Amino acid sequence: MIDVLPQLIANGIIAGSIYALIASGFSLIYATNRFIHFAHGTMVAGSAYFVYLFFVLVGLNFFVSAILAVLCTSVLGALLYSIVYRPLQKRGSSHAILLIASLGLYILLENSLLLIFGADVKTLHLIPVTKGMEFFTAIITPLQVMIVLTAFVLLVILGLFMKYSKIGMIIRAVADNADLADTSGINTKRVQIIGFAIGSALAGVAGILIGLEQNIEPTMGTHLMIKGFAGAIIGGVTSIPGSVLGSYLLGLVENLGIWYLPSGYKDAIAFVLLFLFLLVRPQGILGVNKGVRE
Repeated sequence: MIDVLPQLIANGIIAGSIYALIASGFSLIYATNRFIHFAHGTMVAGSAYFVYLFFVLVGLNFFVSAILAVLCTSVLGALLYSIVYRPLQKRGSSHAILLIASLGLYILLENSLLLIFGADVKTLHLIPVTKGMEFFTAIITPLQVMIVLTAFVLLVILGLFMKYSKIGMIIRAVADNADLADTSGINTKRVQIIGFAIGSALAGVAGILIGLEQNIEPTMGTHLMIKGFAGAIIGGVTSIPGSVLGSYLLGLVENLGIWYLPSGYKDAIAFVLLFLFLLVRPQGILGVNKGVRE
């Protein structure tokens, strides 16, 4: 059984990389807006279908198609905020109303993908199936290596952007205390749109990476959104580094958990971990309990 350990760790890191991209985007949106955007999962599927449209149907170069897909997903996220969420906020809608709106958007967008592209699965066929490389007795394909490296590079860039750029510092100020930032002259509404745009773009990258490794279907974002949401909660939903840490922890725990349990228990293991954090440390690993300010 020890020979299986490196493979399980490798699988956990690969899964955690995808979860981290989705969770960091979700965390960024939540930190700047303070409501749960469940339609974030459809950004994953939407981006995969965008790249399918540009690459397979239109015939553009894949990298051009990927860039266009991420840009379209980013714009779509910003439009959802501007057209749906922002008018509701102006009317003083509660967080419950915004949550219901996000669920409605999720259903609408998922069914729109079903209507436009059909229910049959789509494939990109960019990278041919090849023999995996052996790494400490674990078998990893070149595509999986690309997934891990892409996620790592993007998450490092996101961290540097948030820490050192002017916009990143403004986003952190709004995330820390939106009311204080507003009274300081910061345009919080603009920051909230930026949060949606960047967060949706990160989910879009995850959708493209999943689309390369697996099939593309309208419901593909649902399962990933749940895992990204769980990773964000475990790490600290208002902390992007915490969301990344929580996502990798989730990926490792659910894969190591099937060392002795059947693989069908993977999702159950993930949610047991989530419930434990909700009971013991609800603010997450790196989250801060701000009490009434939340």
